[in-house]
Amino acid sequence: MQNQSYIKFKKIKALPHLPFKGNIDITYRCNNNCCHCWLNIPANSQEKSKEISFPEIKFIIDEAKSFGCREWSISGGEPLLREDFTQIFDYITSNSRRYSINTNGTLINREIASIMKKKGNKMIALYGATEEVHDCITGKAASFKAVMKGFKYLIDEGVSFTVQIVPMKDNYHQFNDMVKLAKSLSPHYRIGAPWLYLSADKEKNNEISSQRLPPCEVFLLDTPDMNRNEYEDKISDKSDYLFSSCIKKRGEFHIDPYGKMTFCSFIKDRDLRYDLRKGSFKDCWDNFIPSLKYKIKTNNEYRENCGDCDLRKHCRWCPAYGYLEHGRYTAKVDYLCKVAKENKKFKEEWIKNHRRFYKCADITIEVDSDLPFTDNTFHDKIKVFQTDGKGNDRIKIKHSFSMPELKEDMGKEVYRKPPWAIYRKNSSWIYMSISPVKEDRNTGTVAVFNNDHTSGVIYNRSEDMFLEGSLQSLTLFPTDQLLLARILPDREGFYLHSSGVVMNGKGFAFAGHSGAGKSTMVKMLSDRAEILCDDRNIIRRHNDGFYLYGTWSHGEIPSVSPGPAPLRGIYFLEKSEENNIISLYDKKEIVKRLLPCIIKPFVTSDWWEKTLTVIEKVSSEVPCYILRFDKSGKIVEKLL
Repeated sequence: MQNQSYIKFKKIKALPHLPFKGNIDITYRCNNNCCHCWLNIPANSQEKSKEISFPEIKFIIDEAKSFGCREWSISGGEPLLREDFTQIFDYITSNSRRYSINTNGTLINREIASIMKKKGNKMIALYGATEEVHDCITGKAASFKAVMKGFKYLIDEGVSFTVQIVPMKDNYHQFNDMVKLAKSLSPHYRIGAPWLYLSADKEKNNEISSQRLPPCEVFLLDTPDMNRNEYEDKISDKSDYLFSSCIKKRGEFHIDPYGKMTFCSFIKDRDLRYDLRKGSFKDCWDNFIPSLKYKIKTNNEYRENCGDCDLRKHCRWCPAYGYLEHGRYTAKVDYLCKVAKENKKFKEEWIKNHRRFYKCADITIEVDSDLPFTDNTFHDKIKVFQTDGKGNDRIKIKHSFSMPELKEDMGKEVYRKPPWAIYRKNSSWIYMSISPVKEDRNTGTVAVFNNDHTSGVIYNRSEDMFLEGSLQSLTLFPTDQLLLARILPDREGFYLHSSGVVMNGKGFAFAGHSGAGKSTMVKMLSDRAEILCDDRNIIRRHNDGFYLYGTWSHGEIPSVSPGPAPLRGIYFLEKSEENNIISLYDKKEIVKRLLPCIIKPFVTSDWWEKTLTVIEKVSSEVPCYILRFDKSGKIVEKLL
């Protein structure tokens, strides 16, 4: 008998903790002397001799790559001060899938601009809209002229970059002008460091503090991301150790100019940094950083302040910030307490005006919008489905009214037929509305959904339709079926081309295409039944059987209702000169009649597989009939 090889399968409960992203400051020296900076050292400082060399950096990059690192962020100080910057930049970017770099831009020349053509995120700092203000912030004469020259080199070389506006007290009066200038230089700008970090060495802290903006201005510049709880990770772990939760979930690390490594760039405590010159990347990632989870314990100061604060879920505080402010990881930061109060107010007001909930087929749909909702935003037929947000089965969509930067790599195109082109990239689905005119390359709406379509951001090119109001769909698509029909099979459900009514607490679905008589049946039953919808209804299975739900996708008759009702029967409509109801017992016949009436989204093999499974259960569990009728209304008595 031939020898056989066997493979032993082992179930892995979680992915290994890998260092996917590296942050490296290649120098803390800087040619500017900014009044707000918490890091910089003079350009000619003797610290230069202590910085890790290019060969050392190469070795670190290689080690990190062997552990899974595929993304790097390069910063300083001013990284371009390094005489070997071009070598470092080329090596890092050649050994990573993605990179970003922070620079003040004053040292960018034609050679630097040319190598920055490599795709990545280049962030160039802007400290003022005029030479006077910019140079006052940087403490360096002609720095404004130098950075504007750097911008020109980048533009001449066709380099895409982001202007990073750094607001503070001494330049805030020019904020709007800084935004205008940024927009004139690049399509992309961002706000950098809306609240200023203090320095662990304490020498500049009074100067930095004096530049902090009032808390009410900070939160306006850096509004919370309402798609998630920004600070949930910081409060979800009730451990007695302050860094436990952060380190457990973190897939990043930081390396300073002297080869010291830890899990976060804000950690300046020498006891929490590992010397790579005396050890290895492997030892640091596998042993040293995990050991820091148990390094800093909570105490009474923490428990009596941040640990037991009602504002904690609205606050940016973390132990590293406490250390930078007061030299104690457990210390609260009064400035952040004030910012947290502003954040809380903002969130409460935002939720009131920018979030609505609707329920369809027992699915709660959370709809967020950059623009505030009004009583007129959605059509009255949709308001019938509005709810208070309760429900375990939830999906989320957000409306944005600024278009994302469309990258060349959209992933694999899996569908193209106007009005949609659909792409699959990693675990996301990207929908782009396209013109039926082949030569027209302009795109309209862009929507990005997660793998199971339970969360998505919809980018709308114009605000006009939203502001006009009386919208016919939650997604602002021609119909919400594109989304709902996609997610229903995961919930043992499907859209059915049908009219639906409730009589005596039981649901009846009358299936057929346009002209089959769906609206006619509803009219005949209108004084005997509650109308769910005369054109599109949802059938969904629960533990106790199938239920019928109404939708807002109606036809001739505008009356709609969410339902639900236990599904008593499905009737396949046939216009006739007689009135008769014929029971169907052949499951294959039932499936054959159901399939053409199923509302299909963009379909995939898994969608079909799940849908067919549900239809087969319908054929076994729900009474199905052929309903032949004329316009006399006599069929009603037979139904009753």
